[in-house]
Amino acid sequence: MKVAVVCANGKAGRLIVKEAVSRGLDVTAVVRGQNRTAAGRVLEKDLFELSSADLQDFDVVVDAFGAWTEETLPQHSTSLKHLCDILSGTDTRLLVVGGAGSLYVNPEHTACVADGADFPDVFKPLAAAMAKALGELRRREDVKWTYISPAGDFQAEGERSGKYILGGEELTLNSRGESVISYADYAIAMVDEIVKGSHIRERISVVAE
Repeated sequence: MKVAVVCANGKAGRLIVKEAVSRGLDVTAVVRGQNRTAAGRVLEKDLFELSSADLQDFDVVVDAFGAWTEETLPQHSTSLKHLCDILSGTDTRLLVVGGAGSLYVNPEHTACVADGADFPDVFKPLAAAMAKALGELRRREDVKWTYISPAGDFQAEGERSGKYILGGEELTLNSRGESVISYADYAIAMVDEIVKGSHIRERISVVAE
């Protein structure tokens, strides 16, 4: 299976590449500069300059793009639209590293994590930008996408336990009542979905056991 990880030099991207390589997948790191991942193949190109030809030979493309500053937050939408446009009508699956703020907290799916009174104000613009991008992605019936939301506490330096709980559209808590997962365990879930392809045009979520 041939996999491209876009923005592979980021914290999530590097661990996804590492996990995929460890399982024997043929991984290409798509990066803007020097490759800092475990991938043996590299495509040095900016996400916004990628073309259909660049991605045509891959079974799966992982979008590990991230933007954090006020001026770059709209790129969550524009970057995802660009990837969708160049994968439109193909059999290549697009797996997106998503956010937790848009996970629902009620069965009616009318309230999200980011709507809560205790949700930090500092993260609200990011959550809103990622939720907007997800809403736009849901309308793409021409792309085989899967959006994977992490738990609320997404720990970049967390340990790799090798276990996780697969959830759906609603915030899922573990047996200790926590919503937490490490980047390393998230990478396991991502690669499981790469291999299985079980959730086409669905948003799923993951939490540590």
